[in-house]
Amino acid sequence: MSQDPKVIRRQKLRWRIRTKLHGTAQKPRLSVFRSNNDIYAQLVDDNNGTTLAAANSRMKDIAALGGTKVAKSLSVGKAIAEKAKALGIEACVFDRGGYLYHGRVKSVADGAREGGLKF
Repeated sequence: MSQDPKVIRRQKLRWRIRTKLHGTAQKPRLSVFRSNNDIYAQLVDDNNGTTLAAANSRMKDIAALGGTKVAKSLSVGKAIAEKAKALGIEACVFDRGGYLYHGRVKSVADGAREGGLKF
């Protein structure tokens, strides 16, 4: 069964990026997934294979804000930074997930920086 060439290209990019980025418990990987309508962010400890914290644009407090998808992405970045601070995490490695660092993906990174996370 053939897949969309864009999906195949992004998957290859993800694999290439993932070989270079590695998250630990002290400095986890901030992984971003973008769907057509929503955006999801996770802090992942690759040593143990666990998700330390997660935030997405479907959470009640973020979805209630309304606004554009870029504005919601900024809120997701701030939310993941707050959860990281609560866990005592100050720095992370940003994994753009094969997407271009532009628009909603950049907005998540900017929101996380505003929240106090360092990349």
